[in-house]
Amino acid sequence: MRISMPLQYAGEPKAAVDQVVELEKAGLDTVWVAEAYGFDSPTLMGYIAARTETVSIGSAILPLYTRTPSLVAMTAAGLDDLSGGRAILGLGASGPQVIEGWHGVPYTKPLARTRETIEICRRIWAREEPLTHDGAVFQLPLPPDRGTGLGKPLKIINHPVRPEIPVYVAALGEKNVQMTAEIADGWLPHLFVPEKAEAVWGEALAKGRARRDPSLGELEISAGGLLAIGEGEDTKRLLDLVRPMIALYVGGMGAKGKNFYNTLARRYGYEEAAETIQDLYLEGRKDEAAAAVPDEFVELTNLVGPESYVRERVEAFRAAGVTRLNVTPVGGDPVALVERVKDWVS
Repeated sequence: MRISMPLQYAGEPKAAVDQVVELEKAGLDTVWVAEAYGFDSPTLMGYIAARTETVSIGSAILPLYTRTPSLVAMTAAGLDDLSGGRAILGLGASGPQVIEGWHGVPYTKPLARTRETIEICRRIWAREEPLTHDGAVFQLPLPPDRGTGLGKPLKIINHPVRPEIPVYVAALGEKNVQMTAEIADGWLPHLFVPEKAEAVWGEALAKGRARRDPSLGELEISAGGLLAIGEGEDTKRLLDLVRPMIALYVGGMGAKGKNFYNTLARRYGYEEAAETIQDLYLEGRKDEAAAAVPDEFVELTNLVGPESYVRERVEAFRAAGVTRLNVTPVGGDPVALVERVKDWVS
């Protein structure tokens, strides 16, 4: 198991990268850079590449609808070159509110778009022949009846450092998780409860793995949460830091019936709480929504408590198949916390 850390899409980017530099020395293996509707992630990822030497740099996530597949491939190849082969391409469909509200792009065929984007990226990186693709979402070159008729198959000009850059997919729904287990190098689940993962996703993962190309190797999984080690109520209260985030996702990331995270909470067994959180959040009662998040949900998605308990949480994530433990150090020296956990998982 390796150690990774997310960079939040809000905050001061340069200060966050200063921390990454220090955590790299402590053994941090991967940093994930988020993108929503703030700063873009590739700019920050390039800055991280210039400031670091060994840490892998992943997008988590690069929203599929915001760029053409060719630009996604070019961006990943460029970062991989600048970083000396340390790039990870994390992709996701995001959701209709952001994609249609912020980008003005119809949120259609997310599964087909994901599959075709990965296929096109891998073809571009391999650079074996000029790019052509005839899919349900993308046709390259563009057919004459949809443009000028002057499009031609091309190869990426540069020679990528690696012909196979790792591709991770953020997926929650059964069909998306099944596809991820079939074609992706890794999976980026959010609000991951290791004890409930098999019940929620076991069947989808098994179906996808049954169709998986052996050349891809085993499916990597990156998941985790807040990391804090200590005794007493002061440490336990750190869990309250994550309640507003859970309420935002379960309550506010989508409309009624169109919120993937709310559906996930229900599948975990928190049906009543999920409905309450969403109702409160959509009414603007965000503090009450955060307070309504079940304690168990908060505790099981994080690693906060005495050392013996945190070690148990680490092993629970490992038993659920997590290969990159994704932690956000809080309530102490981040470097010391990462060093400590790194010793446990190495």
